[in-house]
Amino acid sequence: MPTNPYGYTKLAVEQMMMQLVKSDSSWSVAALRYFNPVGAHESGLIGEDPQGVPNNLLPYIAQVGVGRRDKLSVYGGDYDTHDGTGVRDYIHVVDLAKGHLRALDYIAEKTGYFVWNLGTGNGFSVLDMVKAFEKASSKTIPYQIVGRRDGDIAACYADSKKAENELGWKTQKTIDDMMVDTWRWQRQNPEGYSG
Repeated sequence: MPTNPYGYTKLAVEQMMMQLVKSDSSWSVAALRYFNPVGAHESGLIGEDPQGVPNNLLPYIAQVGVGRRDKLSVYGGDYDTHDGTGVRDYIHVVDLAKGHLRALDYIAEKTGYFVWNLGTGNGFSVLDMVKAFEKASSKTIPYQIVGRRDGDIAACYADSKKAENELGWKTQKTIDDMMVDTWRWQRQNPEGYSG
């Protein structure tokens, strides 16, 4: 069950898509459940450029790395995880794009409603992400542990076995790839696309 408004909206959209397929069996629909897309294209030409204050962890870390932000606020340091910070499944955007292509190929041959989780199946904590970024960038990322956010849970990561079995898809990129590619993009575009 969803634990926050974002999750409820995703569930509502999935329910609408299921109803569409039930009402008209000629439809072919793929519901792809993402788990925290991060990274950038390895060329450094395409990356994430959030407007305003980033709502996602890695763009915020990267902006601290280039000096656009002073420090990272880590929401909660007392979760039941290996270091007390929240654990999430992060997937490289290139792996995610490949998952989309596999799903499109699959539904081109079949009708119905299909659901796949797209993630690595492994969780990394906020501090794991900070340390991996520091390794990739040779920058120190200052952070401060602050209170938990409402609706956050200790850990969330994907079971992508169904995508592997049905689509022949699984992630290839590592946490190090995610960080190196993100740092390359942010270093080449310190102010984002507009800079």
